[in-house]
Amino acid sequence: MCVKKILSFVASTIKLFIIVIIFISNSKADKSNIKYYYEDEGLLSLMYHRFDENKYPSTNIQMSIFKQQIEIITNLNYNFYDPGDLEKNFDKPKKEKKILLTIDDAFSSFYEVAWPYLKDNNIPFILFVSTEAVGKNGYMSWKQIKEIEKEAITYIGNHSHSHEYLVDFKEEDFLNDLNSAKKNFIKNLGYNPIFFSYPFGEYSEYIKKYISKNFKFSFGQHSGVIDINKDKYELPRFPINEKYGDLKRFKFLINLQPLQFKNLTPHDKYITSSNNPPNFSVDFFENQKNINNINCFSDEGSEWKKSNTYIYKNKLNIEFREKFNFRRGRVNCSLNDDGAWRWFGVQFSVQQD
Repeated sequence: MCVKKILSFVASTIKLFIIVIIFISNSKADKSNIKYYYEDEGLLSLMYHRFDENKYPSTNIQMSIFKQQIEIITNLNYNFYDPGDLEKNFDKPKKEKKILLTIDDAFSSFYEVAWPYLKDNNIPFILFVSTEAVGKNGYMSWKQIKEIEKEAITYIGNHSHSHEYLVDFKEEDFLNDLNSAKKNFIKNLGYNPIFFSYPFGEYSEYIKKYISKNFKFSFGQHSGVIDINKDKYELPRFPINEKYGDLKRFKFLINLQPLQFKNLTPHDKYITSSNNPPNFSVDFFENQKNINNINCFSDEGSEWKKSNTYIYKNKLNIEFREKFNFRRGRVNCSLNDDGAWRWFGVQFSVQQD
């Protein structure tokens, strides 16, 4: 009997040891951000700014075109995504393609032109607010923001206080800016939002690390489709305006599928003189077929051209032709995967002299 008890105790100890090892391994996997390929239909996020403000074509969309874009989405039987589900379901593969609307800057034209339409059609969205501009000419007031915030379809996001180029700020100025925004949100709404949008889509590794400790999700301005393997603090969006809002292009991008990857370098999207151009590589999953069909375009040297790409064992490398000159450099890659178009984009912030 004693022998049986001893053997039982040993077996229990070994079992516990195995469980501890598995737990430690999983913890290390989480810390290392190890990822796995999933069948994920993706979440496609659209970014808008102004509505019917013809003086600003780079950030404006005609309301008549916006309505036609919404019709395209509904005719394709895509549902609009409730942003509140991000916190509950981000770590679960999306079984059906959905569309997320985001609006940056809280311009008055959104409140006057687009908001009534979204409310009447029960379309959810995130409104990203820069607190310094609230109440100024051309921007919504806190009264208007609080009015729409009461609706179930409305989610408010933090867009900093000043909406300046945060990557150019000294650490103290950056912290003061974000603290000012937080205080304004708490004073006027009673909370600081869980969503953040980087002004101009610009961020450094330091900024991203701070945001990850103070928000649940953050969005850039690089194009792509959100899937389970995308970084919660580098979520892509397709900017929509008069130049990039024509209906033919819109229908193409709405049908895009996610292009999943394990890792993309450089992790820091802020380029300085010491790493311009950067060493760029993407590790794809073995499950992803047709990698050799990938095409990438980049705008180093201030000119969009097809990138010099090299692929070996599911790893993509881009050899940039020259330095990125403008303050924001971009890379966009698309893949024809047996007729399904997959896409991801990257935006670099370039240090200014």
